[in-house]
Amino acid sequence: MVQLEIQIRFYHLNPNKLLMSNSNFSFELITQDDKARLGKIITPKGIIDTPAFMPVGTQGTVKGIFPEDIKKTGTQIILGNTYHLLLRPGIETLNRFNGLHKFMNWDKPILTDSGGYQIMSLSKFNKIDLKIGAIFSSHLDGKKIILSPEKSIQVQKSINSDIIMVLDECPKLTADKKILSKAINVSTNWAKRSKIEFGNNKAKALFGITQGGLYKDLRIESIEKLKEINFDGYAMGGLAVGEKQIDMFKILNETTNFLPANKPRYLMGVGTPSDILGAVKEGIDMFDCVMPTRSGRTGLAFTWNGKINLKNSKYQNDMSPLDEVCDIKQLNRYSKSYLNHLIKSNEMMASMLISLHNIHFYQQFMLEIRKSVKNGVFLSFYKKYINLFN
Repeated sequence: MVQLEIQIRFYHLNPNKLLMSNSNFSFELITQDDKARLGKIITPKGIIDTPAFMPVGTQGTVKGIFPEDIKKTGTQIILGNTYHLLLRPGIETLNRFNGLHKFMNWDKPILTDSGGYQIMSLSKFNKIDLKIGAIFSSHLDGKKIILSPEKSIQVQKSINSDIIMVLDECPKLTADKKILSKAINVSTNWAKRSKIEFGNNKAKALFGITQGGLYKDLRIESIEKLKEINFDGYAMGGLAVGEKQIDMFKILNETTNFLPANKPRYLMGVGTPSDILGAVKEGIDMFDCVMPTRSGRTGLAFTWNGKINLKNSKYQNDMSPLDEVCDIKQLNRYSKSYLNHLIKSNEMMASMLISLHNIHFYQQFMLEIRKSVKNGVFLSFYKKYINLFN
């Protein structure tokens, strides 16, 4: 506890400096506003204020944005992907650089997805062997790839991830309880194997991943089984796979109280600003999604006035910027008219500028969420913005 207090004081006095490399992973829950939580995750590579949004850098890059510009948005952690980084650049290259941080020039924390999502999204390229794991035919060259729970952890150690995820089976959206129960059993077994392979490394964290679809009883069953194994944090998997937003909020409302209060809670693959708001309301601390950059590549911008489709011809003569006060890359100097022109001209700078804007907006959105929780006015903030981005 004393060490934690020292780290927190260090952070407040030196917010732009890294913590000492011998620091341990820990989490502090600072306050709550109803179920909405304000906290800090402490890692050797920096502090993560929660609720937190993690831009997705699947293959070691947040698409179209320089790492130094990502930092300027206030981003404190990014996400990489085990399966894709295993294929390219591969373990040998990652080991040569002592991990992804040096390889991509990012000195802040990294969380890596274990590859469980790819077992679902690339299901036509793999099959599950309960004794082994997932056996892939690489979608790049057809090469056989075995992704066992042990292999996933080994790759994440080569990536030098600060937060490592267990390998899980993430089923597609279904109401079939047999399929969901099987996924819980497989994921629990893989979680145990992942924990053994992870070993005892207090500088890093290992998160378990719950399954169970939209069924309260299955979710609680999965949570309780993972709590018996004991992880540093707990993720809600198998959501954001096509269910209605109201159904996602309902299952979170019914089950987040069963998660340990003293450990981070992560909703994987979420989402829009309204998704995030609704999940924070139910006690979630961490989020990731490709939405800001994928939208940026299609000309869709997120602003405090809602979503803006910059492809629309009505912006052709609009001289106003997306954000009048944003000085990152002097984004406030680029008019909607200019961005509309870049999109119609198929210029790559359009996606770069809009993606950076979107990441900046998301981080400002998270900052305001944290402020509202701290000041006990989160519900007012929630009511003001929950329907703006739907």
